[in-house]
Amino acid sequence: MEDTIAAISTALGVGAISIIRISGGEAIEIVSKIWSGKDLSTVPSHTIHYGFIKDGEEKIDEVLVSIMKAPKTFTKEDVIEINSHGGIATTNRVLELLLTNGCRLAEPGEFTKRAFLNGRIDLIEAEGVMDLISAKTDKSRSLALSQMTGNVSSMIHDLRKRLVSIISNIEVNIDYPEYEDIEVVTIENIKENIAYIQAEIKRILSRSETGSIIKEGIKTAIVGKPNVGKSSILNRLLEEEKAIVTDIAGTTRDIVEGDIAIDGILLHMIDTAGIRKTEDIVENIGVQKSLEWIKKADLVLYVFNNNEIITEEEKELLEKVTEKPSIIIVNKTDLEPKLELPNVDIPVIYMSALENKGVEELRNEIKKLFHLEEIEQNDYTYLSSARSISLLKQCLQAVESVIEGVSQELPIDMIEIDLKNIWNLLGEIIGETYSNELIDEMFSRFCLGK
Repeated sequence: MEDTIAAISTALGVGAISIIRISGGEAIEIVSKIWSGKDLSTVPSHTIHYGFIKDGEEKIDEVLVSIMKAPKTFTKEDVIEINSHGGIATTNRVLELLLTNGCRLAEPGEFTKRAFLNGRIDLIEAEGVMDLISAKTDKSRSLALSQMTGNVSSMIHDLRKRLVSIISNIEVNIDYPEYEDIEVVTIENIKENIAYIQAEIKRILSRSETGSIIKEGIKTAIVGKPNVGKSSILNRLLEEEKAIVTDIAGTTRDIVEGDIAIDGILLHMIDTAGIRKTEDIVENIGVQKSLEWIKKADLVLYVFNNNEIITEEEKELLEKVTEKPSIIIVNKTDLEPKLELPNVDIPVIYMSALENKGVEELRNEIKKLFHLEEIEQNDYTYLSSARSISLLKQCLQAVESVIEGVSQELPIDMIEIDLKNIWNLLGEIIGETYSNELIDEMFSRFCLGK
């Protein structure tokens, strides 16, 4: 991180303003080479200055330059932001001049990576930055902001502090064995604290499923045999004619997708091809994709035709559907009822996509199935990334090993090994311990200039 980096931080295109960000030890020196205005080396930190970007004697753009001196910046390095007029040619020319005069083009996410490596933020807060950029609902925005501001990290820090207390007691026990009463106190201390840590980890994990739903949304597959009204239901939910609707069976041969929000939670809707045995090669590929989507989906909406008798194929598919959260939709209730459903423990919604009936009932059933109304409005201290949740599950396993070791009266130094393992795993969640490969991979998913 010895070099100075630069990148365009706003979307490249026609607009009122573009921002080019520079960070590093030579930021002020490099920008001064192409700057016409006040002496940037003498101006106070966190001030904005009017002037021009120049290439020799040629004026390139009229700009405002924000100067922020280390360490009170996002990266804890000198940071300059050049606010130029929006436009591809102008913005690229300013960036080109910076690169010519000593900057290196920043890698994706490198500004945030430097903030992490310089101790400005931890890994959970860094993930919050990325999640805030990609947030599509108000709830996902609130979740990301809670991570960014350190609310989530504080839970992990508290657990690590409690572990340090236990480990230090054990170290005293090992280093000063002449004090006969220490071992009893240490074992009791372990029992009390490890029980608290176990309960707290379980609480966080139980809520992490909610955090994942807020962040990732619910993958929802609409399945059923051809011509039962799957595409019509998708169009009703999306409130637009996204999927082609005809009376010809097999019209939908590929996946049609769309997103809706229910109580601030995003549902990724997938209208699959009608599932049936077919000799049509193209349609058969679509059927296979539909079966794959059933496995991948978080929610399956299984659609039946109210006007038709259930087939053996539909009964076979019903067995696959019952293995995960599902809702049966009996569509075309405007027609004569002929359908007799087998007894299954799945919610059933009666709809008429043609008459736009039953849509609200379906929305309410989805809310009920995923407890969307119970998601707390003001408390977003959840872990939401697969990385963090996986590490916390490993912590829980190690905690259970400690509890078992205590019950079996294992030597205290063996119990200490598991306690230190928990402490290290919690450290990986917030980035106190990490591998370079993990950091490089994680920040490579950020947009350029962030």
